[in-house]
Formats: sequence, structure tokens, C-alpha cells
Amino acid sequence: MFRHLLVPTDGSELSRATVQRAVLFASEIGARITFFHAEPRHTVSFWGNEGITDPGTREASIRRDDQRATSILAAASAEAVAAGVEASAIAGKSDSPFEAIIATSQSQGCDLIFMASHGRRGIAGLLLGSETHKVLTHSKIPVLVVR
Repeated sequence: MFRHLLVPTDGSELSRATVQRAVLFASEIGARITFFHAEPRHTVSFWGNEGITDPGTREASIRRDDQRATSILAAASAEAVAAGVEASAIAGKSDSPFEAIIATSQSQGCDLIFMASHGRRGIAGLLLGSETHKVLTHSKIPVLVVR
């Protein structure tokens, strides 16, 4: 039924557990996986005629985020390879991770988004929002949520 899973991962413990479950699921059904990590865009903020951050700070932040994404995606891919599951990995830059997840699922031809939910409720859920909830309400393909 499902042949190509998109598995967004942020490197958290819950996300790593979801990667393991996604790999097991893909192995059992003979599907392949595209792992995805959304990095924040690094724009320069200005106030008046002067920048709030210097270019060196911005460049260091970009390098750190790129290295983190590479590490997260390499670990997820290694998990899939060890289980004999075909996998690829994509890092994207977006200030709206849920939109990047949906766009990647479409551009890669995925037929299921397999993702974690931190399960925030009440005020925390309202204030912090939920990328998973946003994916659920905006995606045109099925979403399997792991908690």
C-alpha cells in the first residue's frame, strides 16, 4: 500500500525513536524512506542602518545548523541501511517546517508522512503550536503520527 515514506526528524529523542519505528515499518512493508530535516533560514536583521548580528555570527550559525542536519540525517540513514531499507536524506531551509515537510513529501512523491508528535496540550500546545498538527491539517497524503 505505502511505497515511499517521508520521515521528518529533528534529532530529538522522540524523533530518533520515530526513525527506528519508521525503519521497522518500512522494512515490514517493503517501502523506501526519505528522511527530512528542516533548518531555520538565517536572515540578517536590521535596525536602522546597522545590523543586529555581525556576518561572522550568522555564518557560524549556518555552519553549526548544517553540521547538525548532516549528523541527524546520517544517523537516520545508517539506521535504515542497517535494516536493509532503501533511504535517502534531504535537509531543507524553512521558517515554516510544516510547509517544508509537505512540500518535500510532494516533490519526492511520498505516499505517507511518518512523524513524531511531542503531544503538547493546553497552553503549551496553543503557544508553541504543533508542526505535526499543522501537517495533519494541511497534508493531502496520509500522516502516521507516533507518540
